[in-house]
Amino acid sequence: MPLPLQAILISGTSHVGKSTLAERLAERLGWAGLSTDGLGRHPGRPWLSVPAPVLEFYERLTPETIHWFLGVHHENMWRQVRPMIEAERAAGRPFVLEGAALRPAFIAPLLSDEVFGVLLHAPDAFLVERMRMAAAYDTRGPAERVPIDAFIDRSLRENAALLAEAREVGLRVVDASDERAVADLFDEIVNRATVLPIPGPLTPPR
Repeated sequence: MPLPLQAILISGTSHVGKSTLAERLAERLGWAGLSTDGLGRHPGRPWLSVPAPVLEFYERLTPETIHWFLGVHHENMWRQVRPMIEAERAAGRPFVLEGAALRPAFIAPLLSDEVFGVLLHAPDAFLVERMRMAAAYDTRGPAERVPIDAFIDRSLRENAALLAEAREVGLRVVDASDERAVADLFDEIVNRATVLPIPGPLTPPR
């Protein structure tokens, strides 16, 4: 029987449901819930109190350049994320870590009986609906929609790139738009994290 899980790594593009799943798992298991979001600065969601440099980033750069910058950002962040994972593991603290910076190629080499990794992926239409709802897209004027559309484009490009990468390295992929699949994933992880190891044979008294 495999050892109980000690770490759960959840990858995926923006608004795919990483934080929701991670929070549920951390609460159910009583583990630390961690995220890569606060470890580095990068232009994020271009709605609500958006600084001028963020608007300029999304309005002036090409879609290809915006997505390229995201990849560079993740590479830089991984220099902080991997030591954090290793420190938590060395300290014996079980944790759930989610974040877009957990690219499949980065986390696949870390997986074992005690470390579980998964990519949450979803159809583009599912993600567009979620992001537009979060941005109150229907209430926005044409100028306000420009950076939002650029952010959505970046996120969809990343969604496709992460899926291709996951398939290349053999990382588990779950369709986040399928409620049953996500529920089954949740139950599977909880069961693996709470399994009790079978004790070895007792030494008979002499």
